[in-house]
Amino acid sequence: MFGADKKKAEAGVESIKRGLILGQMQGWQLTVDKILDHAHQNHGHQEIVTRTVEGPIVRSTYSDLYWRARQFSNALLADGVQPGDRIATLAWNTTRHMECWYGTMGIGAVLHTLNPRLFPEQIAWIINHAEDTHICYDITFQPIIEAIKDKVPTVKRWIVLTDKAHRPPSPIADLRNYEDYIGEQSKDVVWGNFPEDTACGLCYTSGTTGDPKGVLYSHRSNVLHTLITMQVDALGCSARDGIMPVVPMFHANAWGISLSAPAVGGKLVLPGAKMDGESIYEMLDGEKVSFTAAVPTVWLMLLHYLESTGKKLPYLKKVVIGGSAVPERILRAFEENYDVEVIHAWGMTEMSPLGSLGAMTTPVLAQDHESIVKYKLKQGRAPFGVEMKITDDDGKELPRDGRSAGHLLVRGPAVAKAYFKGAGGEILDKDGFFDTGDVANLDELGYMQITDRAKDVIKSGGEWISSIDIENFAVGHPAVACAAAIGLPHPKWDERPLLIIELKPGQTATREDVLGYLNGKIAKWWMPDDVVFTDKIPLGATGKINKLVLRATFKDHKLPTIQAAG
Repeated sequence: MFGADKKKAEAGVESIKRGLILGQMQGWQLTVDKILDHAHQNHGHQEIVTRTVEGPIVRSTYSDLYWRARQFSNALLADGVQPGDRIATLAWNTTRHMECWYGTMGIGAVLHTLNPRLFPEQIAWIINHAEDTHICYDITFQPIIEAIKDKVPTVKRWIVLTDKAHRPPSPIADLRNYEDYIGEQSKDVVWGNFPEDTACGLCYTSGTTGDPKGVLYSHRSNVLHTLITMQVDALGCSARDGIMPVVPMFHANAWGISLSAPAVGGKLVLPGAKMDGESIYEMLDGEKVSFTAAVPTVWLMLLHYLESTGKKLPYLKKVVIGGSAVPERILRAFEENYDVEVIHAWGMTEMSPLGSLGAMTTPVLAQDHESIVKYKLKQGRAPFGVEMKITDDDGKELPRDGRSAGHLLVRGPAVAKAYFKGAGGEILDKDGFFDTGDVANLDELGYMQITDRAKDVIKSGGEWISSIDIENFAVGHPAVACAAAIGLPHPKWDERPLLIIELKPGQTATREDVLGYLNGKIAKWWMPDDVVFTDKIPLGATGKINKLVLRATFKDHKLPTIQAAG
């Protein structure tokens, strides 16, 4: 008997002694392998379409994925992989990447997704902290591999996710190509057969305020998160959908879609490495995708392509947008110009990641169109399985009035209770809530709206100014491609906003143009003290604006209000 099962049995005896009656249901362990078992048995012929890293679009099925993942399991076992060993991937959304996922998790090893948008030094640090034994990578990342190969002593095996014909030249001894690595392996392997709280996946935070921290998912948490995503008011996909996760698998399990798509049996469309507007449109249209998800920057590229070509989206029904706040012009473009429903989502790596989704309730839908838009721009409601509260600096819970902003705390079965290897120490409050680091409010209908990150909020005259609101209104200006607001020191007000603008190619605008556009859209005392223009606003590894870099770049900028006062 496993240790965890023994403890449960002992707890059962103790419960009976206390007069409790235990249910008499089967002890069906919530392990991720059951998701792919289900897809194979009930949706085995359902199509998986992948734009491969090598170029061609290839077609397979859930049953193909099932059998090849089992071959990968046996290849790992032949390499001596043990339960709990960390197997890392540096890869795009492809079927081979999915095979690595399920093949690793099925035998009790831990699938660790690496983010290729980090610097090589950061990737090496994360590999060493995780003590990865295997690295599976796409050929596009060969330069990263060459840069880190001598800095990661725990790695025993390097596997490039391609065939012999496309294997890149490399000085790595015994570099294996994926097809040869699994090609001779049996498809007969035992999956599962371990407790549901066994570690399943490892994903590191982006580390914008210190070293990255590892979030260690369990099989139970991943299965429960999958059930959360399957709610109609969450992702709500079905076997009738063509599902395309543009959000990469190295961003918290592609927001859970790499698990929920096989669970519902929908057609799975994987875009690979090509993320430009034309390539995304080709997959959306050619494969009749009805559901997709990604960060706002991806959808801006798609909308620019649609506007320049006049093409439409006849099959797409729903797009989930998260990672950063949805600009109003993106929401209106999808819904009003292309008849595509936008679901604003929010979450974190520590939440597996879904925390809230902007599904509309009956009282909201009874309102006029402009009021509905305002609700859609909020981060949405918590699905069953996520609890939220807003507190002040002293930990006192604030009212759900849509105005009282404070620290956003969460808890649930798919929310982290600690970081890998104890990094960061104790992360939960006395009631088991995790502080997200976001500043937000909750309204009486349960809609949550983030007003800022705690580290990004601009504190002026003892009040908080939302940098997110300023940015979202600024990008509505027809010449603005991207906007970022940061707080700069001020001798009287503590901080005042500086607005940084990246213009669209070929467009022009002045400081006065932008401030004039904002006039009447935000409170007067929120109005930026200055506007500056830059060729490119820096983005972090997860596609969010890197305000750490912006603060360093503009730390010596003198606000006109200070100069006037002097």
